Amino acid sequence: MRFRRAHHSVARTDQGKVRTRNEDAFLNSPEHGLWVVADGMGGHRGGDVASQLVVRSLAGLGRRDCLDERLDAVRQCLQWVNRRLGQETSVTAGQDAITGSTVVALLVEGKRAACLWAGDSRCYLWREQRLYQLSRDHSVLQHLVDSKQLTPEQAAQHPAARALTRAVGAADLLCLDVIQLDVRHDDIFLLCSDGLYQALEPNALGDALSMNSSGLTLDLLFERVLRGPASDNLTAVVIRP
Repeated sequence: MRFRRAHHSVARTDQGKVRTRNEDAFLNSPEHGLWVVADGMGGHRGGDVASQLVVRSLAGLGRRDCLDERLDAVRQCLQWVNRRLGQETSVTAGQDAITGSTVVALLVEGKRAACLWAGDSRCYLWREQRLYQLSRDHSVLQHLVDSKQLTPEQAAQHPAARALTRAVGAADLLCLDVIQLDVRHDDIFLLCSDGLYQALEPNALGDALSMNSSGLTLDLLFERVLRGPASDNLTAVVIRP
């Protein structure tokens, strides 16, 4: 019998102060070593439906012992969700409309982890008192910076800076980025939607993750965001493998 380390995780979502509904969704499944944050898009056409479909579909996956098999199952599941969202959008809203969702997922099996994503929901790693952003945004802002068309400061002022270049349901073919890594004993992971990290500086994320309680980490993160305008939905999952 293979030994599986226990995981401890906490999750929270909030509508924020401006939005009329919460289009974020999360999966907190430490017993399966799977955590997900999804941020829906589509406004009145159902961004909340899209993010909930992403989360429900991934929650229904069976347990597999091999991380590579689990990663492949998550990929296939998200491709199915992508096709379904595309079909439903074409029927209900026409070819030019998009109902979709970002997704960022973390899988842990023993001492290995994998993060995969589409869109701008993020995965951070807190290791040895340093913050690392594991995911890389699929956004116009990031594209402008990567292609050296604009500096980060200039790109942030671009009118389409927050527009996504990838998302579940946004195109016929879903392209997911994946990063794999070895897990260390004291590693802490944070999955979050842009409504959380856009409102906080990196040092504020680090301050919260340095606390010795995942619950206190979440409390501090949400308190700081909700102290401000909180113009977007915000969601976070903190994982200590």
